[in-house]
Amino acid sequence: MNIKLSKKDLKNINSDIELVVVKDLKILSKKEQKLLKKISFDLKSFDTYFDASNNKFFVSSSKLKKEDLKLCLCSAIRAIKKLNIKTIKLDLIQNEKELKISEIVEGAVLGEYEFTKYKSKKEEEKDLELIVSISKSKKDEEQLNKDLKESLSITSSVNMVRSIINTPPEDYFPATMANDAKKIASENGLECIIHGEEYLIKNGMNAMFNVGRASRHESKLIHLSYKPKDAKGKIVLVGKGLTYDSGGLSLKSGAGMVSMKCDKSGGSAVLGIMNTLKALNCEYEVHGIIGAVENMIGGDAYKPDDVLVAKNGKTIEVRNTDAEGRLVLADCLCYAQDEIEDIDYMFDYATLTGACIVALGNETIGTMGHSDKLKAKMQKAANSSGELIGILPFNRYLPAQLKSGIADIVNSTSSRAAGSITAGLFLDNFVKKENKKKWLHLDIAGAAYSESPWGYNSFGGTGAGIRLTLDFIKKLNK
Repeated sequence: MNIKLSKKDLKNINSDIELVVVKDLKILSKKEQKLLKKISFDLKSFDTYFDASNNKFFVSSSKLKKEDLKLCLCSAIRAIKKLNIKTIKLDLIQNEKELKISEIVEGAVLGEYEFTKYKSKKEEEKDLELIVSISKSKKDEEQLNKDLKESLSITSSVNMVRSIINTPPEDYFPATMANDAKKIASENGLECIIHGEEYLIKNGMNAMFNVGRASRHESKLIHLSYKPKDAKGKIVLVGKGLTYDSGGLSLKSGAGMVSMKCDKSGGSAVLGIMNTLKALNCEYEVHGIIGAVENMIGGDAYKPDDVLVAKNGKTIEVRNTDAEGRLVLADCLCYAQDEIEDIDYMFDYATLTGACIVALGNETIGTMGHSDKLKAKMQKAANSSGELIGILPFNRYLPAQLKSGIADIVNSTSSRAAGSITAGLFLDNFVKKENKKKWLHLDIAGAAYSESPWGYNSFGGTGAGIRLTLDFIKKLNK
């Protein structure tokens, strides 16, 4: 979708239709009020109606900000895509209230997204153009254009990540993810280091290495770095990049394996965040570290009962080869802290546990850590970005469940209780003492992928965690 701002008054902008956001029928002409009342136009459900005789497209919204406005734009764009329409005009002032450019862009661009790459018969893709009149805006034109540019960059990255997640494992494997990282680095002036399995073995990253050793695709450790001049601090982002997860020898059920291409969502989110930092003029040095691995079966697969030695020397008894993401993250967290000094914030992203979906549902990111202050900061970013998070609390009694009779810890507990939290506490074993209160674990298992469209997310990957983190970073810049 092409979105641009115009200083022209709305009536002087040529377009196929005008988009009208309706919060209250009273702001419309009597003729329009009568028309919408006649069709029982619902003011609270993002209802849509196209008045072809006047080339006006009406969409309702009970509020004109935040998620309501985004969902309103999403509803409108999805309906307009079904019409023979190419250009749309919208006044930034609706119902005597000035709308936010960022919310218009997110609702329209994220709502328009569809993944059709593998459809044999594709409908003709429409390159919709949305022209927003800012003639009556009270805001500075330069600021409005800045907001537009930033919002387009963010939504472009989210949609890029959605497509990465939706790509089948036959076409997307660790080397593919590494190549995407190189491309992002080249386009954004980032540093990019790719390590293969020889490096993992040599540097004691046995947990990550063993997860991927039965795959025909070599595992890749990806390290992207964004380094602005006079950086205010350092942020580390660590992502689980399981390009496919069969469960290993603890094989998933047939139904459980469907959609496991989404297990790369954490690593993909890191790619999306790193792809946007330059456009946001981020003032923090940011490192993106991804463990890109495929968990398969075969004669060389790692096994339940194996004991693995992680990069920090911790020994791990394998009870379940399907609890593999935490093994990859363990070594990636160790790598990050060994390679990067003076970390200010460290976040990891992973589709880690089905238990998180049970606890919080399909739309909410489970958030864990030791610092209440940091969790509160992330909650503010959630409230602002529109992504949902739920705080899952650590407690002193749960770590005992991770004890092993023959090693330091187990990778999977015998109890189903608090499964998401014990997974987070497993990762805590690989966070250095000085970084404990700088670290948050984000379990995106529910929010990252859905086979039932919700909100402005279509079928498949959602790009969970990207807008949340970028909002957190933007607030640090202020």
